[in-house]
Amino acid sequence: MYEEVRRVADGLVRLEAKLDALVTADRDVGARLDDHEQRLRRLEAGRWPLPTVAALTSLAALVVAAIPLVQH
Repeated sequence: MYEEVRRVADGLVRLEAKLDALVTADRDVGARLDDHEQRLRRLEAGRWPLPTVAALTSLAALVVAAIPLVQH
């Protein structure tokens, strides 16, 4: 009976070690997810000027093209 209790205790020790490893891995995944989220937000924030610049460039080209028509 003592051997059986000892095997159960050893199994519990192994399970506890595996759970600790899972908790650590979960923390690492959470930290990586937060990092990716921050990087994604920075990329998204940097993209908003592109359509604005394109629209302003198109507007400027339209004005330049219309100047000769207005001068005559």
